[in-house]
Amino acid sequence: MPGPIEDYALIGDLQSAALIGRDGSLDWLCLPRFDSAACFAALLGEESCGQWRIAPAGGGTATRRYRGDTLVLETEWRTPGGVVRVVDFMPPRGEAADVVRIVEGLSGAVPMHMDLVLRFDYGRVVPWVRRQGPDLGATAGPDAVWLRTDAPLHGRDRATVSDFTVREGQRVPFVLTYQVSHLPRPEPVDPVKALADTERYWHEWIGRCDYDGRWPDTVRRSLILLKALTYAPTGGILAAATTSLPEQIGGPRNWDYRYCWLRDATFTLQALLGTGYVAEAKAWREWLLRAVAGDPADLQIMYGLDGTRRLPEYTADWLSGYRGSRPVRIGNAAAGQLQLDVWGEVLDGLHTARESGIAATDAGWDLQRALLDFLEGEWRQPDNGLWEVRGDRRQFVHSKVMAWAGFDRAVTAVERRGLDGPVDRWRSARDEIHAEVCAKGFDADRNTFTQSYGSPAVDASLLLIPRVGFLPAADPRVAGTVDAVQQDLCRDGFVLRYRPEHDNVDGLPGTEGAFLACTFWLVDALHAIGRRDDAEQSFERLLSLRNDVGLLSEEYDPESGHHLGNTPQAFSLVGLVNSARLLSGTPTQTSADSTAQHTRRSR
Repeated sequence: MPGPIEDYALIGDLQSAALIGRDGSLDWLCLPRFDSAACFAALLGEESCGQWRIAPAGGGTATRRYRGDTLVLETEWRTPGGVVRVVDFMPPRGEAADVVRIVEGLSGAVPMHMDLVLRFDYGRVVPWVRRQGPDLGATAGPDAVWLRTDAPLHGRDRATVSDFTVREGQRVPFVLTYQVSHLPRPEPVDPVKALADTERYWHEWIGRCDYDGRWPDTVRRSLILLKALTYAPTGGILAAATTSLPEQIGGPRNWDYRYCWLRDATFTLQALLGTGYVAEAKAWREWLLRAVAGDPADLQIMYGLDGTRRLPEYTADWLSGYRGSRPVRIGNAAAGQLQLDVWGEVLDGLHTARESGIAATDAGWDLQRALLDFLEGEWRQPDNGLWEVRGDRRQFVHSKVMAWAGFDRAVTAVERRGLDGPVDRWRSARDEIHAEVCAKGFDADRNTFTQSYGSPAVDASLLLIPRVGFLPAADPRVAGTVDAVQQDLCRDGFVLRYRPEHDNVDGLPGTEGAFLACTFWLVDALHAIGRRDDAEQSFERLLSLRNDVGLLSEEYDPESGHHLGNTPQAFSLVGLVNSARLLSGTPTQTSADSTAQHTRRSR
C-alpha cells in the first residue's frame, strides 16, 4: 500500500518527475514526459504495478531533506549497524532521461536491499529484461530502460533485486536511463558528475530569486518545486505531477492534473514576476499565446504540455487506485467544458505581463481582441464554472466577474497603454456585467455574493472579488462575503471550494477536503479588508501543513490531518508565494487601482 500523500518527495528534470516515499520507494514516474504513461505506478495500485525501493535490509529510522536550495533529495537511515544515506535526483535532461540513486555509507556497515519492479503503461506491461554488457536492459514496445550499477543484480518473481552491504566511506550508485526503444542506446550519466551538475543548476537558478520578505526559505522551496513542474521545452507549467490522487479517500473524485490550466496563468505570472523570474514568466506568456491561438470559440480551459488540445479521458481499470480510490483517470474530459471565466483569466494574465513590462506584440493584441469579440457575445451564457462541475451549467458569479475583468483589462490597455480597440463598447460591456452581478449575484439579506444567480450557496472563488478589482476591499459587500465564506465553507480554518451537497452542484457523490489555494485566497482577502492578524495566523496554519520537505498537495483533510488530491500542486505553491509576498509588504499586482473609481461609481 502506498504511504500517505504527504509522505512523498519530488525529484525531476524539468520534463518529468518522480515521487519517492519515506520508505525509500520510488512509486511514481512517467517517462519521457510528465504526461506519458507511468513506468512506476505503485502509487495508484500495488507494488506489482511498478516501484523502485532502496533501503536498509533490516529497516531503520529515516530522516530526509533537500540538499540546500536544490531538488537533490537526501534520505538518511540510522540502523543498529550504522548510518547510510541515499541521494536521489534527476539531472536536467540531456541526451536522455536519467534517475540517479547513490547509496553512501556514513558509519558502520549497513546491509542494503533493492527491489526494482519495472512495469510500463501504468503497470500493465511487463518488459523483457536481459543483460546488456555491464547493464540490465528492459524493453517493451516503444519503451526501453537500462540500469547501471556495480551492485550485484539478479531476478526474482518478475523483479530485479540486489543485496549488498555499504560501509563507511563507500558509495554505490544506481543509474536508470530511459530512451524510446527504436533509438540508439544512450550513455548513462556519470553519477558523481551529474550530482555536481544538478546541484550547480539549482543553485544558479534559485540565485536569481529576489524575494527578501519574511519567509525566504519557504518561498525559495516553493519556487523550486514550481520550477520542477515546468516543462522546459515549451515553458508550460502543469497543475501537478500526478493523476487520480483522491479528493476523498475511496471516492470517485480523482482527476488527471498533468496538464496546463489557463486559469493558473495570472497567479503564476504574479508569483514569477514578483520574485525575479522574468524569463520563466515570458516563457509561460509565450506558451499561453501559442496554446490559445486560433478561433476564440475553441478556447479550452486546459491544454497539454506542448499546447495539445485533445486530452481524451479514459479509466485505467486494471489499477486499484490510491488506497482503493477508483476510478483512475488518464486524460481529462473537463478540457471540453465551457468555462467563461477562462477568457477573462487569459486576458487578465496577458494584462499582468503587459503591466510588468513584458513587451506586448501586435499579434498578441490581435488575439486578445478576438477573445474579447467572443466574450462580448457569450458572457451571458451559463457555464460549468471554474471548478469544472459535471452537473448542470449555471450562471456562476465568478465566471461573470472574470468576464468583467477581461473587458476591464482591455479598457485599461487602451487608456493606459494606447492600444487600439472599440473602448466604448468594452466599457459598456464592463458596466453591464458589473450591474448584473451586483443585482443577481448578491444576497442583500445575508450581505454576500453567491455561487450562482439565485443560489443560497457561497463559493470560495468569491474571495477573489477584491483581488481582481471588481469591488474595492473597503466595500462592505466584500467584508460580508468574506464573513459568509468563513461561516459556510471553513473547516478548522481551512476553506472548502464549495459545499458539494448543496443542490448536487457538481453532479458527483461524496465530498472533498479543504482546498489549499482557496485558503491562501482567504489570507489575501483578510489582509485586504484590514484583518491583518487573522490573515497572518491563517497563513502560518497553512505553512504548518507542508510536509517535511516543503510539498503541498491540492487539498487537506482537517479531520485526519492528511493531504488529499494531486501533489505537489502548483496552485497551492503559487498561492503560498503570492500570500508571502503580500504579507511581506509586496502587494500582488491587480487592476484594482485602475478600476477603483469605476467600482465606487457603480455601487
